[in-house]
Amino acid sequence: MLTLVWGVNWPVMKLGVTHFPPLSFRTLSMWLGLPVLWAAVRVLRVPLSIPRAEWRELGALTITNMIVWHVVAIVSVQALSSGRAAILGYTMPVFSALWGLALFGQRLRARQLLGVAAAALGVTLLLWHELGRMAGRPWAAAGMLLAAATWALGTQQLRHTRMTAPTLAIVFWMTVLTTLVMTLLAALLEHDRWDAPTPVVWATIVFNAVLIFGFAQPVWLYLARSLPPIASTLSVMLIPVLGVLSGAWWLGEVLHWQDFAAIGLMLAAIASVLLPPAPQRA
Repeated sequence: MLTLVWGVNWPVMKLGVTHFPPLSFRTLSMWLGLPVLWAAVRVLRVPLSIPRAEWRELGALTITNMIVWHVVAIVSVQALSSGRAAILGYTMPVFSALWGLALFGQRLRARQLLGVAAAALGVTLLLWHELGRMAGRPWAAAGMLLAAATWALGTQQLRHTRMTAPTLAIVFWMTVLTTLVMTLLAALLEHDRWDAPTPVVWATIVFNAVLIFGFAQPVWLYLARSLPPIASTLSVMLIPVLGVLSGAWWLGEVLHWQDFAAIGLMLAAIASVLLPPAPQRA
């Protein structure tokens, strides 16, 4: 469900920010998504209190896991096609493996190394026909790579956090802080472009509010904290594939043999971490 919702959301976001300022689009989505998230937390009876000693770490996790990603990615999506943005955004597993090696001394098994290599090659193939087009928007491509690298760092930090608060409580307050930052940026940078959203834009906003901030974002952060980083990151590598396919179906983008080869590589990357290891002999 996470893969499906996030994969389809790339052309949904592109449709929304084509007709509405990007930061304001994200801000409205988050304000409408907060009550959905709050209701889910209350139904599950998750306490929302965060010990004062953990506020600083909560702020740091919010910056790397949400603020940089949501600000930079949504602005870049407006300048790129949905498929290209999804591909660049999901270089994140490769960055995650590098962060884990550099900062946390994680050593990957041979099968995991092959999975990271397959993911990197798959992204390269997906970008095969896009490099020339992105040359005219280098800042947007660089922005998506920056967002992916920061998100990967946040995933590693969340996995290694010593915060005692429940994951959903952390997610809720991270979303609140990010919503306030997005609101401030939208008011400062886009107030002169504010206009009443069209019905199509409202539909994309509601999709993001309910399914992204009410479901996908909390589920992802829960997985990122509870699963090993390499497993949680590579297990969602089908999302850029869905982004490319749904963008092609919805926006009429042409697919090539490299796209289908990349799909096979992404499936291999997922299998490298999801398939159980072979049983050891006694």
